[in-house]
Amino acid sequence: MTKRAMIIGGGIAGPVTAMALRQAGIDSDVYEAYDRGADGVGAFLTLAVNGLEALRLLGLHDLVCELGVDTPRMEMSNGRGRLLASFRQPGRTLKRADLYRALRDEAVRRGVRVHYGKRLTDAETTADGVRAVFADGSTAEGDLLVGADGLRSRTRTLIDPGAPRARHVGLLNTGGFARGVTVPGRPGTNHFIFGRRCFFGYLVHPDGEVWWFANPPSRREPTPEELAAITPAQWRARLVELFRDDAGPMLDIIGATEHILPGWNTYDFPTVPKWSGGRMVIIGDAAHATSPSSGQGASMAIEDAVVLARCLRDVPGTRDAFAAFERLRRTRVERVVAQGRRNGSGKAPGPFGALFRDLTLPLFVRQMDRRNALAWMHDHRISWDDRVTATSG
Repeated sequence: MTKRAMIIGGGIAGPVTAMALRQAGIDSDVYEAYDRGADGVGAFLTLAVNGLEALRLLGLHDLVCELGVDTPRMEMSNGRGRLLASFRQPGRTLKRADLYRALRDEAVRRGVRVHYGKRLTDAETTADGVRAVFADGSTAEGDLLVGADGLRSRTRTLIDPGAPRARHVGLLNTGGFARGVTVPGRPGTNHFIFGRRCFFGYLVHPDGEVWWFANPPSRREPTPEELAAITPAQWRARLVELFRDDAGPMLDIIGATEHILPGWNTYDFPTVPKWSGGRMVIIGDAAHATSPSSGQGASMAIEDAVVLARCLRDVPGTRDAFAAFERLRRTRVERVVAQGRRNGSGKAPGPFGALFRDLTLPLFVRQMDRRNALAWMHDHRISWDDRVTATSG
């Protein structure tokens, strides 16, 4: 009998999971908490080569590569204008809203049903499946439930009421898209600048638009209400103050940005003890959110979707399939989370930390490049055809 899955969360992980499950012979419905999609919402992200190769297994690689721009190089400078490192790290950078829209539309084209305004409040195991309850009073039933519902996952707390909260990493995010400004760099390079008081990143799109973000440090975790109360004009003034003593195009880019995005916090999860319970499982940020400094958040979620689908295809029994999924994924994703934490630690180190970084980073990057030390992350490949067993991992 064909299984039916309920997928909670309609962002990036949700539609990819639905398509992976469909390829494995499992029907699914996606339940999105908001009453509309994420069209036009958010900044941008980079899909690493391992994430792109996972998409290839689902016939989605070419679809995604019609969006954004290839960004095979990174350059890192300090606030005095000194180039610290330049190296290859292939990936493709896309606007989050464009990626979301393409994946959602393709999922719908393939027969996936997406339901909006369905915020999960409760779920319980039944005799032969799981029953979900939503905030609008409606319910749904399926053979299993996949929580692709992000950092504040309701599914995670239903599986484990004592589940840890995400860890605030001491950085905020904002950014935008600038036009009519000429800055150093060619399309294909991500530029990162360790300003004296704030980290900044930008890339030049082939059409001339400049995509950028900034990470103002924040020892305290602001509430969502506090962040929402900061106006674009206040963000602009704050960023100008943070970068006024730094060399680089930051002020020009900020000045050429009509709309500065609302700010948000940066989090990660060192570990989430329980990924599954009964007929429910969590994936992506719900299970292992990593700092954006890893460059792997979306790619990890995409890998999860493919591996989960393979486990449900091959391993008899939902609980055993979930256990195999966790065995195959936990070590890798927690290593990525740790790498992201290390990458982000140099963004706001203080004056002595900045001096040490500037002295050691060039040598460190050369050694890493020579040893191909991050090959474990980027060269990872998943085989769709290899069979999974209950003891895989």
